[in-house]
Amino acid sequence: MEISIDFATVRRLLKEEYAQARAGIAQAGPVAALAGSQVRHDDCLAAASDAQTLACRDGCAWCCHFTVDVRAVEVFGILDFVTHHFSPARQAALRDEIEINSREVALLSEEQRMRRTAKCPFLEMGRCTIYSVRPQTCRNYHATDAAGCRQSFEEPGNLDIDPEFAPMVYQSGGAHVEGFSAAMQDAGFDTAAYELNQALAAALRQPEESRRRFADGLKPFTKLSGEAVPAEFAED
Repeated sequence: MEISIDFATVRRLLKEEYAQARAGIAQAGPVAALAGSQVRHDDCLAAASDAQTLACRDGCAWCCHFTVDVRAVEVFGILDFVTHHFSPARQAALRDEIEINSREVALLSEEQRMRRTAKCPFLEMGRCTIYSVRPQTCRNYHATDAAGCRQSFEEPGNLDIDPEFAPMVYQSGGAHVEGFSAAMQDAGFDTAAYELNQALAAALRQPEESRRRFADGLKPFTKLSGEAVPAEFAED
């Protein structure tokens, strides 16, 4: 699906989010800044001119079985949420599921990983249990016809499925994410993308070390390389 870029809107959102994110990072640190950015992110998507065309609804969870990439700051935000909202027994079960998923993903090639469908460890009874702190990837994933999402779930090997999405929702979300990521990068923090389960497992294995490294501007997960995410909307 080809779209025409609304450069005025994209540039405005990039500039606004960059400024607010930089201020939030300086005042409260990256994890707290992310929390504020996530609220703005949701507002940004809801304000898109074609937001009403989305087929995404509560209980629709086809996309919750696809590969998800996260930034380190999102990992720490998610784990903070889990610590405060999940019971010890629930945390233990979650940790086991994350560890199993992480070991499975570690054996896959990049192509195999993209073709893999498996339940997100935070999906329970068709609903996301960390919805308010869900990753940027999940926030930006959307469709105007859920049939395509279901087909991708049922045919994970079919990479030719062309999803139907809302152009302005897509652009608004992408610009917001890039504004926040640029602010993080300029503040000296890691902005690489990691597979969700592997990053969570790494942070859980070395909770203090991974956070210390992140705070020092280093790669937080010593055994994960991470992938640089090219900017799609940011100007040079």
